[in-house]
Parts: sequence; structure tokens; C-alpha cells
Amino acid sequence: MTRKIKVKSAHGKIGLVLILLFLSMLSLRFGSAEMTDSDFFGGLFNRRGYETERIILLTLRLPRILAAIIAGAGLSVSGVILQSVTGNELASPNIIGVNAGAGFSMVLMLFFAPQTVYLRPFAAFIGAFLTTIFILITASKGQFSKTTVILCGVAITAVLNAGISFITYLNPDVIMDYSFFSVGGVAGTEIKELILPAFAVAFCVLITLVLSVKIDILCLGDSIANSLGVNVKLLRVACLAIAGLSAASAVSFAGLLGFVGLVVPHIARKITDGSVSELLKVSVLIGGILVVFADFIGRTVFAPSEIPVGIIMAFVGAPFLLYIVIRRSKNA
Repeated sequence: MTRKIKVKSAHGKIGLVLILLFLSMLSLRFGSAEMTDSDFFGGLFNRRGYETERIILLTLRLPRILAAIIAGAGLSVSGVILQSVTGNELASPNIIGVNAGAGFSMVLMLFFAPQTVYLRPFAAFIGAFLTTIFILITASKGQFSKTTVILCGVAITAVLNAGISFITYLNPDVIMDYSFFSVGGVAGTEIKELILPAFAVAFCVLITLVLSVKIDILCLGDSIANSLGVNVKLLRVACLAIAGLSAASAVSFAGLLGFVGLVVPHIARKITDGSVSELLKVSVLIGGILVVFADFIGRTVFAPSEIPVGIIMAFVGAPFLLYIVIRRSKNA
């Protein structure tokens, strides 16, 4: 019998941190622009004569590594919360309309104000978060059960996707810019774009850790949670708002990066005790590792061409989704 590797201890988390740091340094060191060791260290430490290497390392590569870490963490946090409070292991940020809301907002921006490039991340964030809030308001009109939230998310996502199709039909020129956003990627990200999303994701992590004990109780079932004094409706609203904020922060600069919020919580669940607190801590690290690695593969294996990280994640996530579905059908 194989023994599961657990990372509940501090040593396990330190190991994940070291893996993340190693992959980050690897991603910083290698890319489409070849460098010798002297070029790398000269640019890294800003030595005279290595100005070009410094620009490549600190202006191009470092921001996208940080973007990959933040995006992976933000989407993973959202996935952990959604799968916990809905009791659905297939739940991911797109189920609450984050992707559809961001996509629809981006298409509107491209249609009405195509020249305002600097506003696109803000538009994506607003669209994603407002859609989440709208779904929460709609679902709260009923009993706000797990099923209600999921059905509201699916319905509103379908409407927004229809809106995206309609606008791109009216103006086919929108499709080109939107396709880059819809695939998802971190190329071309600047440090200043990451400041607010980083704070937002950190805030979501802290709030979720504070609520983690109550979320654990909620996972036992609504009736049990009510009997133990948990305000189920209020807690579910708060958690879904946090999930929406975390995912919206990620898609604002990384685009509609798929499968991260679905895959990462499952991996974390295999190597932790399953408590929300442990799931969250481990998922943040695994999410960063996964997206940094996917971005590294996308820009080195096919160099000098680049494959967006979203495409790499799709190759990983789609088979994983099939595995989950097949496993569920066997256990049914």
C-alpha cells in the first residue's frame, strides 16, 4: 500500500516554498533570450555593461513570474472556497460567473473604447466582481442553498457568454484582442499592475483563514452548521464574495486562466488533512508553482515562440477534469 505524502507540518510547507523559489529562479534564468551565467548575474545585480540583460530579467521576466504566482494563488484560493462552501468538487471560479463577467466587460471595453488599453485590467476586475455580486443577490432571493448558487452561476454565465458572442458578431475586430485575454497569460505584465491584485489576494487569504473553522463546520452540512450556531446564509454569502474578489483580482491581469481553481484544490486535498486552513495554505503555494511552471514551459520549450500559459494549463486541466468525472461515476 502506498503512503500518502502529507504537508501538514511546517517542513512540508517549507518544501513547497523551496520548490516555488527554485522554479522562479529557473524561470528567471532561462527564456527565449539566451544568456551565459556571467550575463545572468551581471544583469541581476545591475553591473555596468549588462543593461540589456537587466531589462530582460527585471523588466520582462520578473514581473511575469510574480504575476504567475499571484494569479495561481488568487485562483486557487477561489477554488478552495467554492469547492468547500458548495460541496461540489467540480466548482471553480467560472461557476460563479467570474470568467464570463470579466470576458463580457472586456468585450464591452474593446467595442466602445478600444484605445483605452490601460483601463482593460480595471474593466476585467469590475466585470468579474460585479457579476459575482449579482449572482449572490439573485441566489439570496431563495434559500441560498448550494444548488441555488450553482444554478444561478450557470444561468448568468450562459447569458454573458451569449452577450460576448453577440458583440463579437457585430464587430469582428474585437475578436483578436479578446482572444488573447480569453486564453489567459502573464506575458507583458508590469509590476505596477500587480500591486492592487496582490493586496486583494492577500486580504482574501487572511479573511478565509479567519473564517476557516466555520467553513469546516459548513462542510458538514447546512443543518449541522445551523445547529452549531453558524449563520449558514451569511457565511456562504461572505465566502462567495471573497472567492469572487480573489478570482477577479487574478483575471484582471492574467485573463481567463482556466483550470487552476479546479485542479489545485484537488491536489492540495490529497496531501493535507482536508481542513480549510491547511487546504488554503497549501493551495496558495501549489497554485503559484503550477502557473510558474506552466509559464516556464510555454516560453522555453517552443522558444523563440511562446505558448500562453492558459493553453498549457488546458492541456493539464482537461485530462484532470475527465479523471474527476470518471472517478465520480465509478463511486456513484
